[in-house]
Amino acid sequence: MRAIVCAEYGPPSALVLRDLPDPVPGPGQVLVRIHAAGVNFVDALLIGGRYQIRIPPPFVPGGDCAGTVVAPGEGVDGFAPGDRVLASPGIGAYAELIALAPAQLARMPANMGFAGAAVFLQANATAYFALVNRGALRPGDTLLVLGASGGTGAAAVQLGKALGARVIAAASSAEKLAACRALGADVLIDYASQDLRTELKTATGGRGVDVVFDPVGGALAEPALRSCAENGRYLVIGFASGEIPKLPFNLPLLKSCQVVGVDWGGFAGRHPEAGRAVTDAVIALYADGTLSDPPLAHYPLERTAEAIADLAARRIAGKCVIDV
Repeated sequence: MRAIVCAEYGPPSALVLRDLPDPVPGPGQVLVRIHAAGVNFVDALLIGGRYQIRIPPPFVPGGDCAGTVVAPGEGVDGFAPGDRVLASPGIGAYAELIALAPAQLARMPANMGFAGAAVFLQANATAYFALVNRGALRPGDTLLVLGASGGTGAAAVQLGKALGARVIAAASSAEKLAACRALGADVLIDYASQDLRTELKTATGGRGVDVVFDPVGGALAEPALRSCAENGRYLVIGFASGEIPKLPFNLPLLKSCQVVGVDWGGFAGRHPEAGRAVTDAVIALYADGTLSDPPLAHYPLERTAEAIADLAARRIAGKCVIDV
């Protein structure tokens, strides 16, 4: 099979396309032919050796994929050749084939295509887990989404609206904000040209926001935290800016707000039944039309390095998908 390999830590340009032996499903595994794979910010961190978890090279990166079942291994029930499935394995998705445990697989709804499925699970499960499980978002709350045109950001905009919140989308260009408006955002802030804190004061009448969804970090973190309302929840999703902020701890004290960590992957690994409930919930929301595909930029497998670089440089509004 063809696969993208991280042979040594480095920039996306260091990735190589190789022919590897086809995986063979062992007992309790399912062999899946990958039709499409999703690109995430974490991919650039993993291949650069800059993520909290370091995977020793060589390895095949790629955290999200969708495809069809080739063959179930010994002892596997419930999956048959041709079944359409999606998964978020963490690594291994930038390849033509992958062997996974049945618990890692979810069935695609009939109205979902492979490209949309490949970028769906990690972003939407993260957003749902953040807003519902960790942020306790309520109807009528004001939700600020930073990096709102990205994968998790776009998912948070749609889910926030579905949960009855007033959604403020913040992004770095007019083009990206237009995509947020199409997803249902109520207020748009261009933090590349506008002062985030000033605009939030205006948008909330000085009250502040109830929930901050922050997958960006960096210089936006402190003004967003300062903009929390009393009993606000600041959700730490990730650090797409590349900078982990150092926040003054007097702010949560003075504002009576919470700083809440969100680790969807770790939670799902520690609590598989609860993790499956989140997966089932977001798939049901897609099946009934509440959630839809974000804007998609398509790349072939041999241009995976370019896709990762474009996403990391924030040249993309929406998500990148690898057409395997």
